[in-house]
Amino acid sequence: MPLLARMLASPLFVDISAGAVNDLPTMLVDRRISADGTVLVALGPGQGEQIWETVRADLPNATVFTVSGGTLAAAGELQAALAERSYDAVVAVGGGRTLDVAKYAATRAAVPMVAVATNLAHDGLCSPVSSLEHPGGKGSFGVAMPLAVVVDLDYVKRAPAQMVRSGVGDAISNLSAIEDWLLAGRVRGEPVDGLAITFARTAGEAVLHRTDSIHDDDFLIALAEALVLSGMAMSVAGTSRPCSGACHEIVHAIGMLYPEVSNHGELAGLGALFAYHLRGDDARFDEFAACLARHGLARTPGDIGLSQADFVAAVIAAPATRPDRYTILEHLDLDEAAVTDRVASFSARFS
Repeated sequence: MPLLARMLASPLFVDISAGAVNDLPTMLVDRRISADGTVLVALGPGQGEQIWETVRADLPNATVFTVSGGTLAAAGELQAALAERSYDAVVAVGGGRTLDVAKYAATRAAVPMVAVATNLAHDGLCSPVSSLEHPGGKGSFGVAMPLAVVVDLDYVKRAPAQMVRSGVGDAISNLSAIEDWLLAGRVRGEPVDGLAITFARTAGEAVLHRTDSIHDDDFLIALAEALVLSGMAMSVAGTSRPCSGACHEIVHAIGMLYPEVSNHGELAGLGALFAYHLRGDDARFDEFAACLARHGLARTPGDIGLSQADFVAAVIAAPATRPDRYTILEHLDLDEAAVTDRVASFSARFS
C-alpha cells in the first residue's frame, strides 16, 4: 500500500498573546511537559529575568541557569548543567541567542525544550537550527524544534523596536529563498518540497503587504505566526532551504566581514531585495522595498553604514558561506566588475 501521509515535527503547543507568560506554569502541567515544574530555566539578559520573577513562585522546583552569550561554549555549559539532575524540560526565556543556545543544549542532552520568546527578531524561535558562535566564526547546527512556543506580546512590545522590526526582514526573505530553491530545481534538478514551500510562502506573504506596524497586536501576532511557520517549513524540508537563499548567503558574508553591522533579520531583508534586483523582478522588488520602508528597515548598503565597495565584497564572499547552495548568485556567477556594476545600479534605484 502506498504511503498516503507523512508525519511532521511541530511544536506541541503555541501561545501568541498578551500575558502569555502568566500561563506558563499551567501549560507545563496541562501539556504533560512537567507535572511538578522540575525544569531548568535558561534565562537571557534583560527581559528573561523579568519574566522569571513573574512565574518563579509557581515553579518552586525549577533551577535557574543564566545564559552567557550565543556561543557554542555557552551551549556546552548549559548541557553540562542539564546533566546535574533529571529535568523534565528546558524552559528558555529570552531572545534569539538564548533560544539557540537552549535548543542546542537540550537536543544534545535529549531533553525537551520550551521557547519563551521576548522578541521577534528572526525565525529562530521555532526553527530546527541553532546559529552559534565558535572560535572559527559562526555555524548553523541542526537541532530539535521546541516542544512548545510562547510569545507574550506585552514583553515583545518592550523589546528594542529595531529587533522586532528585523523579524519582518527575515519573514519576507522567505519569498526570495523560495525563488532560489525553485531555480536550483530547474537548473540542477535539486529536489524541491512543495509543502515546505507552502509554509514558507504563506509566512512571507502574510507580512509583506500589511500596512499596520509593530505597535499593533494584530501585526505582532501575524509576524510571530509567520516566524513559527518558517520554522515549520525548515522542519518539513529537513533543511533551511525554504527560508535561506542568496539573501542569507549575503547575511553570513556581512556577518563575517563586518560583524558589528546591523542584525540578522534586517540583513536578510536587504539581501532579499538585492536578490530581486539581480533577478530583474521589478514588481517584487517594489513590493519588498515598500515593505522595508514601512518598517524602517534598510534598503541600501548605506542604510546600515556600509559603502558600496563593502557590499560588493560581501556579495563576492557570499557563495562561499554556503558552498552547497545554488542561488541567483551562483547562477549568475558574476565577477568583481559585474558585481560592482549591479551594486551601483541597485543603490541608484533609491537616489
